[in-house]
Amino acid sequence: MAQTTERAGYDELATLKLVALDGALEGRTRTTCADLADRLDASNQTASRRLQRLDDAGYLRREMTGDGQILSVTDAGERALQREYADYRRLFEGDADVTLRGVVTSGMGEGSHYISLPGYMRQFRDRLGYEPFPGTLNVELSEEGIRTRARMDALDPIRIDGWEDDDRTYGPAFCWPATIETADGTRYEGAHVIAPERTHHGTEQLEVIAPDRLRETLSIDDGDTLQIHVSEQ
Repeated sequence: MAQTTERAGYDELATLKLVALDGALEGRTRTTCADLADRLDASNQTASRRLQRLDDAGYLRREMTGDGQILSVTDAGERALQREYADYRRLFEGDADVTLRGVVTSGMGEGSHYISLPGYMRQFRDRLGYEPFPGTLNVELSEEGIRTRARMDALDPIRIDGWEDDDRTYGPAFCWPATIETADGTRYEGAHVIAPERTHHGTEQLEVIAPDRLRETLSIDDGDTLQIHVSEQ
């Protein structure tokens, strides 16, 4: 389910939603603490405190003026709202599946090594039901896909536990069932999006594992457009 930080709890998210509806998501909006307090049915101090917490959490950007504040929602704030949206969709529609769009890109070559490690491979067999091809399909998400990715937080993942050997400790990872669809409509079911707890990729990069080498199976190459339909088990 959606998670919030200690500083930006449910009251702060309600305030973030309100200013986003006023136009702060796509651009900027002007308000005063008095006006916001009236709409929140709260005191001026409470309204000011909520804005400060949203600012501290990195969800809101504020510019003080002589007659109020100019507010805009940050990328982190939008991701928080996307998670809330996914939770409500799951609540009322019973379906929080997420479709992400992007293009195939070359990875950094780390996937083959990590996917093949025995501590991970045993869990893949037990929890995913297959041994992945030794490598990941890397997808660079579109701007829309980057924003939508936050909705994955509303989907319960399959946890791959961390482990250690004589040399080092390896961190946990999280997997979500995924169906890959190419531009010509060819679909591949039975893949998984994998998100290591510690990764060099940002939110714009998605990694996919599968029993097969997806580039060959789907006849795809760098630059090809894909849709990744992500669900929960």
